[in-house]
Amino acid sequence: MKKPIIVKNLTKCYGKLKAVDKVNFDVKPKEIFALIGPNGAGKSTILKILATVLSPTIGKVSIYGYNVKKDADKIRNIITYLPEEAGAYKNMTGIRYLKFMAALFSDNKKDQRNYIKFATQITGLGTRLKEKINTYSKGMTRKLLLARAVMTKPKLAILDEPTSGLDVTNALFIRKTIINLSKGGMAVLLSSHNMLEIEFLSDRVGIIDKGKIIEIGTAGKLKRKYKAKNLEEVFAKITKLNFIK
Repeated sequence: MKKPIIVKNLTKCYGKLKAVDKVNFDVKPKEIFALIGPNGAGKSTILKILATVLSPTIGKVSIYGYNVKKDADKIRNIITYLPEEAGAYKNMTGIRYLKFMAALFSDNKKDQRNYIKFATQITGLGTRLKEKINTYSKGMTRKLLLARAVMTKPKLAILDEPTSGLDVTNALFIRKTIINLSKGGMAVLLSSHNMLEIEFLSDRVGIIDKGKIIEIGTAGKLKRKYKAKNLEEVFAKITKLNFIK
């Protein structure tokens, strides 16, 4: 089985600035892989390259065997990307928005119905789907956006800060949804500043700083290696050491 993601020597430059510097990692089938690091470390740039929004300067990036430069259209058919700043059409009801998005994904009416049914289940919003999105809380909107993102059951979901700014209840709902999607066969690459969330969700963690991957491993392995009680301590120790260097 082909790996969902293989990244080799990925470098992304903006003029003289190296936002990403010779990064290497992979994501296994059904795995939830988390990228964590300080602001400006290169996380979102990597996610955008994998989502075919940006093009790499140097290096090879493949998604299920497809090259992000040569096969971008094919990749877009099998992935979904939910950026942190994503929004929805606030004058639509939730269900109208899902129907609108389903029609963009497919002309086939049966497929559209299946997409809407799955997305409706994912949202957990029940009758609130009949109400306009401008009446939704941030947590409700994020549930709707996640449902829209995965309604076609893509092979890979790329999620940037999926629970940013949400209360505990809504954040937990989305985390459990992501885990269930992974158990159902979807690979997930996500980024988050919430270390508790990363420990709860991820099978493996990649820690990035100054555009470079510093460590990769399970949360448990990293905690043992750095003699840390939690992932926050691991993160603090690694980034502090890298700062001193």
